[in-house]
Amino acid sequence: MNKPLQRITQTIPVSCNKDCGAGCPLLAHVRAGRIIKITNNPAGTPYMKGCSKGYQAMQAAYAPDRLLKPMIRTGPRGSGDFKTVSWDEALDHAASGLRLIKETYGRDSIIFLGGSGSCRGALHNTSSLTNRFLNMLGSNVKLYGNYSSSASDFVTPFVFGTLEVGIDAGTLQHSELIILWGANIMDTRFGCEYPTRIREAANKGVPVIVIDPRKSNTVKLPHAQWVQIRPGTDTAMMAAVLYELIGNDQVDYPYLEKYCIGFNRVKNYILGSDDNRPKTPEWAEQICGTPAGIIKKLAEMYGNAKPAALIPGLSIQRNIGGEEAMRMAMVLQAATGNIGKMGGASGGCLWDGLPVPECGEMDTADIPGDLFIPEYRWPDAILEGKEGGHPVDIKAIYNVGGNYLSQGSDINKNIRAFNKVEFSVCHEQFMTPTAKHCDVILPASFFLEREDILFPGMNYLFYSGKAIDPPDSVKDDYDIFCELSDRLGFPDKYSEGKTSSQWIEQFIAESEIADVEQFKQTGVYSGKDQMRIGLSDFFADPLKNPLKTPSGKIELASENYAKTGFPAIPTYRGMADEDKYPLRMITPSSLHRINSSYCNIQWFKDRETQALWMNISDAEKRGITNGEVVSVWNSCGKIRIPASVSEDIMPGVVCLIQGFWPDIDDDGTDRAGAANMLTSTEPTEPCMGSRTHSVTVEVGLAKSD
Repeated sequence: MNKPLQRITQTIPVSCNKDCGAGCPLLAHVRAGRIIKITNNPAGTPYMKGCSKGYQAMQAAYAPDRLLKPMIRTGPRGSGDFKTVSWDEALDHAASGLRLIKETYGRDSIIFLGGSGSCRGALHNTSSLTNRFLNMLGSNVKLYGNYSSSASDFVTPFVFGTLEVGIDAGTLQHSELIILWGANIMDTRFGCEYPTRIREAANKGVPVIVIDPRKSNTVKLPHAQWVQIRPGTDTAMMAAVLYELIGNDQVDYPYLEKYCIGFNRVKNYILGSDDNRPKTPEWAEQICGTPAGIIKKLAEMYGNAKPAALIPGLSIQRNIGGEEAMRMAMVLQAATGNIGKMGGASGGCLWDGLPVPECGEMDTADIPGDLFIPEYRWPDAILEGKEGGHPVDIKAIYNVGGNYLSQGSDINKNIRAFNKVEFSVCHEQFMTPTAKHCDVILPASFFLEREDILFPGMNYLFYSGKAIDPPDSVKDDYDIFCELSDRLGFPDKYSEGKTSSQWIEQFIAESEIADVEQFKQTGVYSGKDQMRIGLSDFFADPLKNPLKTPSGKIELASENYAKTGFPAIPTYRGMADEDKYPLRMITPSSLHRINSSYCNIQWFKDRETQALWMNISDAEKRGITNGEVVSVWNSCGKIRIPASVSEDIMPGVVCLIQGFWPDIDDDGTDRAGAANMLTSTEPTEPCMGSRTHSVTVEVGLAKSD
């Protein structure tokens, strides 16, 4: 007897199209049009494992506070006062507002914020879709850099001539030592295979050293060794490790001669020939708070292990001088001869560090004459404009895939910027703090509700099928832009007469995928080589395949970099301590959120309580006990939050997990624990990128209400 239709369960391949470091192949189990569970996709490798954010993604799709109707603001910005309207009224209002801004102030007046809400899709990519729309509208104000990896992206080409310096996760099976420098790989993953591969290595007895101010989940790996370090001092400790390698005759000079230039200049700095200050472990101890003996032991292990993979996290480059931490990590891997070797690594970022399989994707239709401002300083550009030295006076914001009033540094400043512009539109799934400050809210679909091809940042393509239908009055971002394009006079130009399904078919036709049906059924296409090493052609024959650097080699000293006004070699810049704000604050990512996504979803909220991590000694000095509500403040803002007092964070450092939506009361105090209430828009230079771990604060017992 056939099962009743409502009892039949379908499995549909899906993949998280969110701003996570992984991108995992999953299966949505659907019964009667509803997802009942999400599991790992067996078509992936045994190393491809999802996490709670993927397994429970349907919690967001079915959330009771999901936005289901278009809305137009009726009260003050931030009040949450909106009226629901029809799609026609909302789109007409959005189109007329954009047209008026452009006609009144010119094409340099509208800025796109966002981009990472859907960041892996060939079609449903909030960055490319929005840029395509605004380019066709004629808006040419663009952001450069990003909150995630600006310093790394900026310096890597100076050293290697390319950003493609990653490794495939499978190569780590050949590592004799893995150093995770500020990389909490078990929570914030660079690819869905890395956590499993590193756990496997640890289980086999490969030493895994985790360098971090706090005891993260990665420290809990079998036999992992935790080395504590003060935030922003990574370059100093790396310099001290190199000092030991030089002194112990553990530098691979023949390798450096063959593949690199500039090491002698770095060596002079390390030995103190330039400044009479040798970069000894004792010197570094005073800066990093890490005992000299531990630094020496780290250097000894590192120098003796062949091959070794030093994997830096993005955290170390989100500091003042984060550019130099990344460059010094590259120097260490070069000095030990570990770049270009199976089981080694470049010392650069692994994130999107190798090519992905060939596949079509949406063209952004760029226009000439773009004006660029650094993403990290977008609120300053709005608030100060041309009078403040910025190239534009911005009058409107188009926000898609971004929650800048949670995720942008200095939330109070961001609010002022949103309040200053004359018009703002957003596509959203929830009433985020950013949506509350927009004039028009257009409800957008979730990745489970649409078909796409995803780039997971590895040598794979994933097919993500449409598992469920979106709510009746919710549209895909692509369809919203098509309808706005109709109203603004360029309908066929934007869509090229294609539906989203037709775009997907075109992208697959442009790909290297031969068996389309198998791809759609399994959800996984694998590139031919899963054991790639960045720069392999160069290392095979450096004369025949020179790098795209001036010398054709790895430039450990870069004269081009010196033209930015900073030294040609990486040096420790330092970060001044402040008597007024004596504690350094780090703001890492959550295991249970993707930045601020899922902050409002009850299932995820139940699994993580927001609290300020404090060391016991720091708490005792301030009369604070575990669980007490404290105030955390600096010149940017103030937060009230419970304290979590333990030895899981080093003295002199506090930790506040980022991604909580702010809840600001009348006196300006946030009561939710939104970390960016306390961060600054002052960038690290020369990349003009994020320095969100170079934050100092003071903490005290909160006064009772």
